[in-house]
Amino acid sequence: MNNDTLLLRQIHPGFVQDGRPSSQAFRPTPKDEQKLSVYDGDQITPADAFEHYTKDLTLGSSGVLAVSMAECGTLELPVTPDPEPFPEHALIDFSAYGKSATEKKAKLLKAKAEARGWLYREVMA
Repeated sequence: MNNDTLLLRQIHPGFVQDGRPSSQAFRPTPKDEQKLSVYDGDQITPADAFEHYTKDLTLGSSGVLAVSMAECGTLELPVTPDPEPFPEHALIDFSAYGKSATEKKAKLLKAKAEARGWLYREVMA
């Protein structure tokens, strides 16, 4: 991974309102140990990441948005590979921050991802 690497985030259907993601989509929960799961975009395409997430892991996603390693670096959010669950898995680490700072950083990540636009969307039947 380098500064240009896109970190692919699956967006849960409950975190999409009127086609737009909520900042909740980029905020880790306590069960996540303050780490946000993403796919390393150097290792997998957005379409393949969506397929893996929805078919292999059987989890719900409305589509894929992304933030870059550089954007995480600017917000002082470390990113580390975490190949244990699957080879392309990585984590954005919010653990150094309290609730208020985490929410603020999540909103900034969402804005960057939204400006980039959806990289893959679920095909609506």
